[in-house]
Amino acid sequence: MNRELDEKNLKILRLLQEDASLSVDELAEQVSLSRNACWRRVKTLEEGGVITKRVALLNPESLGLGLMVYALIQDSEHSPEWVDQLRAVVENTPEIISAHRMSGDLDYVLRMRVKSVADYDRIYKKLIQEIALSSISASFVMENIKETTALPIQ
Repeated sequence: MNRELDEKNLKILRLLQEDASLSVDELAEQVSLSRNACWRRVKTLEEGGVITKRVALLNPESLGLGLMVYALIQDSEHSPEWVDQLRAVVENTPEIISAHRMSGDLDYVLRMRVKSVADYDRIYKKLIQEIALSSISASFVMENIKETTALPIQ
């Protein structure tokens, strides 16, 4: 393990994943470092790209976005132009909160947060109008058993 990710830095990362609103003083106390030493470590982690951003996590249900949908896509072309079209649609559709190119029989998985099945249907119609798809299938999440943004830092 390099110096950048020594035990103190790993502890800083674990704490910030749990609560990014911790002040430098609170963080330094929990990591047993001086305020300045802790601040320098956080800055080094940010500048090194280990910490990419700090955000607030919102409750989707409280914002009327209680339905999570996974759309499973097989593309029709496998061309760079088609991928560019998909990328443009994904980037311009805020309800799509993640998109992944997959290995195997499935080409792409889109994760969405929507208000309702009708809201998903609106996005579905947009997708099939704007890009040629071989197939698209949606699965609606019935229960969240585990959902976290925290990486398993050992």
